[in-house]
Amino acid sequence: MDNKLQKKKTGTLKENSQYALAFGLIGTMLLIAGFPMFVIFFFGIFAYFLWKTFSQPSRNGTREVFEFYLSANEVLRDDERRWFGFEVQEVIIRGERILQLMNGAPPLVYFTLGALYNKIGDHKSAINHLAYVTENEKADESSYVYPSPDLRNYVRVLRKIEREPSEAPQTSSAVRALERARRNRGKIILENSRLQLKELDGKKEQAIIEKEQAMLEQKAQLDKLAVINANNVMPKSVVGDSDENISQNGGQRTEQINVHSFDNRNSQNKRKAEESNGDPFINRKPISEVLYDIYDRKQ
Repeated sequence: MDNKLQKKKTGTLKENSQYALAFGLIGTMLLIAGFPMFVIFFFGIFAYFLWKTFSQPSRNGTREVFEFYLSANEVLRDDERRWFGFEVQEVIIRGERILQLMNGAPPLVYFTLGALYNKIGDHKSAINHLAYVTENEKADESSYVYPSPDLRNYVRVLRKIEREPSEAPQTSSAVRALERARRNRGKIILENSRLQLKELDGKKEQAIIEKEQAMLEQKAQLDKLAVINANNVMPKSVVGDSDENISQNGGQRTEQINVHSFDNRNSQNKRKAEESNGDPFINRKPISEVLYDIYDRKQ
């Protein structure tokens, strides 16, 4: 602990001496140029605050990464706690935000996100993250040769936690657990996600096939009902009944016609007889025939 404080004091003294040297040089130049002393003093204070603000990298991103590790390790840990879906989604959103904001995010973030996606059943996203970590050589830590300031600051804090885990025991435990899971179960989780995704795709295809079959069966039933309704609505043919009536009543109609014709002949004969008895001149020749006979006799 004393060595740590001594190193910190030495670094602070070195930084302050560098600032004092730079400020003295610039202040001397401004004083020679004719600037008032109070202007140089306020300018020096302003420059000091600017230097302290921009010289130190921001630690908010690094802190968010380790908080993400803590939350994700609690969710992925094999205990009997039952997590709500929105809790897991909130942790995933934090991890995705780290990937968006941090230039060159560490591989452990990708693995942790893949494991979380596997836990909630989003196997497609899980495969994307886990395959990048386990099957891509560029995802190995040794390939990060030119780090970004955020990654450099993250590694600095990580090594500090690894050297002195007692300062952040929960964070150290979470990081070790996630690294161990990545090393021992990374490929297993990836294969599990691929298998589950394949089964889901098969179920979707089977559901589509069953739906199409159900539609075909329903269409066949509708066609069958349409045929039955058409047969019920169609009028019955009367040709057969007419033929039967003609064949059954043919003899009776013939007898009726014969009797009727016989009655007509009898009535005509009676009428002629009555006319012949009542009119004596019924057989008289017409006048043209009489004149013709007289003319023939004269010749």
